[in-house]
Amino acid sequence: MSQEKGNNSFDNHDANERAGDDASLAALDISATSSIDDDILDTFYDRKHLQSVMMAALDYIDERIKEGLTLPYFVDIDPELWQEKSKVLDIYITDEIEGQALNLEARGKDYATNILSYPSDLPAAIIELMPTLPLGELVICHGVIVREAAEQEKTTAQHISHLLIHGVLHLLGFDHELGQAEQDEMEQFEIEILAGLSLPNPYT
Repeated sequence: MSQEKGNNSFDNHDANERAGDDASLAALDISATSSIDDDILDTFYDRKHLQSVMMAALDYIDERIKEGLTLPYFVDIDPELWQEKSKVLDIYITDEIEGQALNLEARGKDYATNILSYPSDLPAAIIELMPTLPLGELVICHGVIVREAAEQEKTTAQHISHLLIHGVLHLLGFDHELGQAEQDEMEQFEIEILAGLSLPNPYT
């Protein structure tokens, strides 16, 4: 994204943190537009917490792959190679003004939405040569998430965790807008991943 908050603590990680990312087979890069201050990032977008949620989603998917699950956007990647490669995810936190513009550009909808997903969309032959597997980018509109959490009578942290899982599933190719069966499948994945994190079912 064009505007990045280069001085927040999530943009520059030291060698020890990166080593920890490699050990957990997931790297997470977080940036934000300039209107999102450090207090918001520190309170709601702690990198280690979001990484643990990301890993819960990926670990769950790994188990389902062993049971025969196919990832729509990675169907040409050998399942064993998928599981071996370290995954990389970019998260960008924005405000409602930029969020509305991005949603209009990406989906033709003139309002700010809670999360947008931009899959890496790389050919399998390229991914096979890369040391890490890029999942893509998630754009989170903080103001929308705060408002929705209040409306749904849940904490902002719970809503962020749910939407991060939701976004990761989108980056893998799952899409609840394709039909009822796809919606039911995606929601069940989310419910089970959240349960593994001791978080409630977001659909009840």
